[in-house]
Amino acid sequence: MYLLIFLFIFVLGTIIGSFLNVVIYRFNTGMTIVKGRSMCMTCSRHLRWYELIPLFSFLIQKGKCRRCASNISHQYPIVEFITGLMFALIAFKFLPILEVSYWSYILFVVFFVFIFSLLIVISVYDLRHKIIPDKLVFVFIFFSFLSIFINQTPFGQLIKLPTLSHLISGPVIALPFVLIWYFSKGRLMGLGDGKLILGIGWILGLASGICALILSFWVGTIISLGLMFLYRNKMNLKTEIPFAPFLIFSTFITFLFSMDMFLLINLFN
Repeated sequence: MYLLIFLFIFVLGTIIGSFLNVVIYRFNTGMTIVKGRSMCMTCSRHLRWYELIPLFSFLIQKGKCRRCASNISHQYPIVEFITGLMFALIAFKFLPILEVSYWSYILFVVFFVFIFSLLIVISVYDLRHKIIPDKLVFVFIFFSFLSIFINQTPFGQLIKLPTLSHLISGPVIALPFVLIWYFSKGRLMGLGDGKLILGIGWILGLASGICALILSFWVGTIISLGLMFLYRNKMNLKTEIPFAPFLIFSTFITFLFSMDMFLLINLFN
C-alpha cells in the first residue's frame, strides 16, 4: 500500500519537476511562467502533450527534438527525477505523523516540498547563470522563517513558539558569510549565498544549520577537485564554481536525516 502511495508521490514530483524546468528557463527572461505552450528551444516548434511526459518523453525521443533532431538538455530529466525523489523522501520522513493526523501529514509534506522545490530552482539557476535571484531567495527566507513556528514532531500542538536558539539561528549562521562578502567586496563569496544561508539557518536550526554548512564545504571540495581533475585543461583554482548547489544538497541531507554538528563531532571521536 505504502509503495503505491510513494510511487504516486514520486510521479507527482516529476510532474512538478517539469514545471520547475519551465520556471528555471523562463525566470527573468520576460516570458510568462504560468502561460504559454512549451516549445523546442532550437526550432521553436510547440510540443505536443506526449512530448511532455516527465522522464519518459526524453527517453523515448532519445534526448532529441522530433522535428529538428537537436539535443534536448539533460537538465530536463535530471530536474524531474530529483524533484520526484525529493517528494518521495520528504513524504517518507514525515510518515510517523500520518499515524497521528492525516491533515498534519499533508500540511508538512506540502509545506516542505514547496520549500525544497524552490531550492531546486535556485540551485539549477545558480549553476546556469552564476547568480541567486533575489526574488526567489526572499521567498525562501520568508517560508523558512515560518517553519520555525511549526512543530515537526508527531507530538504536541501543530504551531509552537520557537526557542531563542532557533530564532537567532538564521542571522547567527549567515553573519560570517555576509562579512566575508563585505570585506572581500564579493570576490570570495556572493551576497546571495549569505541570504540563502539565512534561510537555511531558520529551516534547520543552529546545530543542524552548522552541520549543513560543514557538509557543504566537504561536498563542494570533493566535487570541485573531481571536476578540476576531469576537466584539468579547462578548469583551475580560479574557475568560478557556484556554492549554492552544495549548500542546498547538504541542507536537504541534513534535513532528511535530522543531522546536527554533534553527530559530525562524534564521527571523529
